[in-house]
Amino acid sequence: MLVHLWGFLYSSYVRFWLKWLWRLVTGKCELQRLLDGCGAGARRTLSIEHSLESSKSKVLRNAVHVEEAEVEKCVRDVMKEKKIEQKDTRFKTNLHISLLQISGYKKLYLNVENLRKVPYDSENEEHEEQLIELWNLLMPHENLKARITKQWCDIGFQGDDPKTDFRGMGLLGYFSKHYTDEARQILSRSNHPKLGYSYAIVGINLTEMAYSLLKNGALKSHLYNMVSGLPQMEHFHQFYCYLVYEFDKFWFEEEPESIMHFNQYREKFHEKIKGLLLDCDVILTLQNTKKP
Repeated sequence: MLVHLWGFLYSSYVRFWLKWLWRLVTGKCELQRLLDGCGAGARRTLSIEHSLESSKSKVLRNAVHVEEAEVEKCVRDVMKEKKIEQKDTRFKTNLHISLLQISGYKKLYLNVENLRKVPYDSENEEHEEQLIELWNLLMPHENLKARITKQWCDIGFQGDDPKTDFRGMGLLGYFSKHYTDEARQILSRSNHPKLGYSYAIVGINLTEMAYSLLKNGALKSHLYNMVSGLPQMEHFHQFYCYLVYEFDKFWFEEEPESIMHFNQYREKFHEKIKGLLLDCDVILTLQNTKKP
């Protein structure tokens, strides 16, 4: 109760007077202080995002919803609203970068959401090609005898037709294509007689984890640090690759009694990743993980 009361008082009254006091002392508005005081990355952009969202000015609040094409105009509008000279190129450049990151994150989420809604279509050649390519990347020395076959179980699908799990195929395919050696190594480890798991099914399950972290904003620190501009689908794919690689390590380190405990260990891994993402300086990529 006291926490909620303080939150209300701070956002409604205290924050306004603190901002006024700091402006009186420094001669700069909050946005200027944030852009001057923080280097490029998540710390700066998250602070700018919070400042804009908390502002009493409609112009500033609307800035966090601006489209990519309108960012430049939005920067000019914000500077006009806060009475900042248009010739202040440092402010203009830094705010432009932060707004691109904020806009790009929202657009990336919408793109991922739209992809999740695409149903499998056996008449779609691209969908079929993704399935065959996944097999060829993971099992280069074994030909697929038929499109519908029990062979799919060899790479961790539950039945003879993986189309029912198509929603994660794009991410699985990206990992297998761009990190082929790692993907084959993990597939091999997933066949361990005691600690084995269904590679494809677990991989698809991790797509849901990546999506949920993107949806709830937990990936902002990672993406704002990784990309000094618009986060793209490729950056989301790279984070997924990190999840697959790290989950396999985590699974073998934990040594679960059986695959029946998968949900318990999945949640434990999920909490571990969420904890890492709380660090404003975090970057979670497979390249960073594999550095000596």
